[in-house]
Amino acid sequence: MSDRVPEMSATGLHRRTLVPILVLVGVLGAAATWFGLTGGAVGPAVAEECRAAQPVAERIASKARGEVAALAVTQRPAVPPDVAFKGPDDAELSLSRFRGRTVLVNLWATWCLPCREEMPALDRLQAELGGPDFEVVAINVDTRNPDRPRAWLSENGIRHLAYYAEPGGTLLQALQRSGHVIGLPTTLLVDRTGCEIAILKGPAAWATPDAVGLVRAALQR
Repeated sequence: MSDRVPEMSATGLHRRTLVPILVLVGVLGAAATWFGLTGGAVGPAVAEECRAAQPVAERIASKARGEVAALAVTQRPAVPPDVAFKGPDDAELSLSRFRGRTVLVNLWATWCLPCREEMPALDRLQAELGGPDFEVVAINVDTRNPDRPRAWLSENGIRHLAYYAEPGGTLLQALQRSGHVIGLPTTLLVDRTGCEIAILKGPAAWATPDAVGLVRAALQR
């Protein structure tokens, strides 16, 4: 039997060398994409229309503590989906109509116990800070018994929140598709330029000093 080792052809050597290189390129490409999506060094810059919102996001980041520690402040403010809903007089509205004011957009439903529990605190926050520069925009997303949400607010002494609603289900579906909503309540903080600067997925004690201080920081000019 011969002890000679078979020689590898140039083509075979080329293929064996090329495969690991291609794998490495694929891994690096996937890593670049991941860092772009998760806020790493590689990724899209803040959109031009939201550049003015970035200092606001940076300012409130240190305020997301205590009762609002679960608030996720974005590093790259962006315009949220311009979802449609109805105002107190049944007029059609969208989030873009609130540009010029900082708004705390809260999605709630009467069948959601945590939503009901945080509603009095949102009412107190509106009573304390609501005005030309700020509003709590609590949007009800019940799809059945359209009179029930408004009655519930009245029965529970919610006096300072304007009534916003989207009973068709399209608003909730749109924000679920965009990744904003995985459950209720969900709250977005949108600055005066109309750019989303923070999101909280779950309830919070919105009338506490922690929450009030955070909103005040967002209102600073």
